[in-house]
Amino acid sequence: MNVRHILCEKRSKVETVLERLANGEKFDAVARELSEDKARQGGSLGWKTRGSLLKALEDAAYALAVSTVDRPVYTNPAVKTSEG
Repeated sequence: MNVRHILCEKRSKVETVLERLANGEKFDAVARELSEDKARQGGSLGWKTRGSLLKALEDAAYALAVSTVDRPVYTNPAVKTSEG
């Protein structure tokens, strides 16, 4: 699956991200501005296979419905991992 994410360490920043997405901002624009890792290129982690992501992130990703870049489906509440 092709995975995108926005990494935030602080809960307050996560809430800002979710609010902006709920208000219709594009996922990739929010990721470029707010993600705290190298996935600032629209939040892309690229193509991943089972077992290649942190378990909590992988479980959440595979539980989501298929979506598109124009209308992404994302987890809410956010997924907490050892990375953020």
